[in-house]
Amino acid sequence: MKNLNDIAAKWGAGGPVELIAERENAVYRIMRDGAPAALRLHRAGYQSEASILSELSWTARLADAGFACPKPIPSQNGTFITPLPDGRFASVISWVTGTPIGAADMPFDGSATAHCDLYHGLGQLLAQLHNTSDSINTTDIARPAWDLQGLLGKSPFWGRFWENTTLSAGEKKFIIYARDAAHDYLKAMKSADFGLIHADAVQENIFTNEAGLTLIDFDDAGYGYRGYDLGVAVSQHYTLRYLDDLLAAIQSGYGTLRKAPSVEDIKFFLMLRGFASSGWVIQRQPKKSPAHRRFAERALHLAHQWLTNP
Repeated sequence: MKNLNDIAAKWGAGGPVELIAERENAVYRIMRDGAPAALRLHRAGYQSEASILSELSWTARLADAGFACPKPIPSQNGTFITPLPDGRFASVISWVTGTPIGAADMPFDGSATAHCDLYHGLGQLLAQLHNTSDSINTTDIARPAWDLQGLLGKSPFWGRFWENTTLSAGEKKFIIYARDAAHDYLKAMKSADFGLIHADAVQENIFTNEAGLTLIDFDDAGYGYRGYDLGVAVSQHYTLRYLDDLLAAIQSGYGTLRKAPSVEDIKFFLMLRGFASSGWVIQRQPKKSPAHRRFAERALHLAHQWLTNP
C-alpha cells in the first residue's frame, strides 16, 4: 500500500515497513522507539469494526492478566484501530519473539515423543486461555459464534462446506449426511464447555521461545466450544500414524489445568474443523487452487473416520 509509512506513523513508527505475512490480514514489522511492533491491516468485509475492537480489548485484558499473547498498542490519538480508505482497518500489536512451532499445513516429521511433549504444553496453553478468559470481564466482547449454527447450520460462519466444488455428487451427499449426523450429535452435547475460544490454534499461530509458548492471531476468535480449540490444534496432523498419541497428549496437558473433553470429543471437533476449512477455502482461494480439493479430502477423510468410529 502506498501510504504504509503514513499509517505506521499514526502509532509513532518510523523507518522501513516490512511485510511479514499476508493471509487473512496483511502483517508488517514496524519500529517504534527502537523496538519492533506488528502493524495489521485487517481484511475488508471479514470482521466489523466492533468485532476488531472486541478482539483487541479481550487480548489486552488477557495480556494484563498474564496470558502469553500479543497486546494491542494504541495509536497516538489513543484508539486501537484506524479506518483506511479501502475499507480495511489498521491496528498495531506488540511484537512476539521466537519462531512458530510449524509451518502452515505441514504435518510433523520427526520424533513422536518430542511432538507429544510439545502438544502437552499446547494443551496447557489453551487451558490457560480458557481459564483466564473466564476470570476477566468479557461482557462487552462481541465476537462471531462458533456454536451449533456457526459450525453446522444452514450458513456456517466459514461457509457452506458441502458446496466445495471439488466434491463429486456422491461425496457431496455423503458430506451432507455427515453434517446432519454431526448436527444431531453436537445438539445433544448438553454439558459441553462453551465460551471465548481462539478458534485457529494451528501451528503457525503458536510461537515458542525461551519463556515457553505464545498464542498469536486472534482474528478468528469468538464464542464457541472449548473442545473445538483442541480439535483445531491437531487438525494439521490428522494423517499422523501417532495421531492418537498426539490427541492424548493435548488432552492430558489441558486436563492439568481444566476439565478436558474426552479424546473422542476432540476427534469430533477435529472433524468439524475439517468441515469448516472446506468452506473457508471457497471464498479465499482461486477456483483452480489445489487447496479446494485438499481441504475437501480432509473433510471426507475425517467424516469417514468419525462415522465409522463415532
